[in-house]
Amino acid sequence: MPELPEVEVVRAGLAPAVDGATVTAVEVFDERSLRRHVGPAEDFVQRMTGARFRAPERRGKFLWIPIDAADGAPAEALMVHLGMSGQVLLRDRTAEDRLTRIRLDLEHPRHGALRLNFVDQRIFGSMALDALVPTDVPGELIPTQAAHIARDPLDPHFDDGRFLRALRARRTGVKRALLDQTLVSGIGNIYADEALWAARIHYDQPTATLSRPRAATLLAEVRLVLGRALAEGGTSFDAQYVNVNGASGYFSHSLNAYGQHGRPCPRCGRPIVRESFMNRGSHFCAYCQRVRRARVDG
Repeated sequence: MPELPEVEVVRAGLAPAVDGATVTAVEVFDERSLRRHVGPAEDFVQRMTGARFRAPERRGKFLWIPIDAADGAPAEALMVHLGMSGQVLLRDRTAEDRLTRIRLDLEHPRHGALRLNFVDQRIFGSMALDALVPTDVPGELIPTQAAHIARDPLDPHFDDGRFLRALRARRTGVKRALLDQTLVSGIGNIYADEALWAARIHYDQPTATLSRPRAATLLAEVRLVLGRALAEGGTSFDAQYVNVNGASGYFSHSLNAYGQHGRPCPRCGRPIVRESFMNRGSHFCAYCQRVRRARVDG
């Protein structure tokens, strides 16, 4: 499933093409891709046709494009859930993409006629029109479908102290906490494994045993791994994870732990291990990342 870097790559790629663009035509080829839209496909088509987009925004793995209202202030947004295999592809008007579920034709004041195809092999992703609501930051708006999630570590308004206090209070394994989108958003299985490897912390280390300095180190490593992955276009293991032009990211070549089971740990040379975890896998070095059971104060 795409995580923060992959979704941010899509957002950044969309920005110059959709900011200021007007939707001139909409086609829905599979209504299952509107499962999160309140109303039938006809409602989505009618409300989207003629809509004028603003610059796309993101929180964690959630992506949306605000829509201008009559008074100029955005009141709703096009919410895009990538799910497991969703892709948002920018094309010219002649392009046809296999497995396109929703198509938006756009007219941009500088770039002219464009086409935005929402492609989704497994149909776990979706598009929806959603109302915007205010956040705790004056002037900031967020769709109701994303209002429940926490800020992500790359958000300028992310509160490090609040996160560190909440992390220790969770009383769970540290990886479970990192994957809890109500605590910190944008981190999935790949980048949790990578950050924990870099911080030398076992995925099942109880959060209550983490000292503040150790937890702060983990947060720093989360930011570093997200930043590196973003610089390399995200992690692509197959053709399902691509940017708006259909190109793959390259961070899969820089992974130290995730997907590396059986290979030598880049730090100590012992084999990386994979263990079953929450219907997926956790990848770690059993030597470098040992569980420390005793509670540590600080």
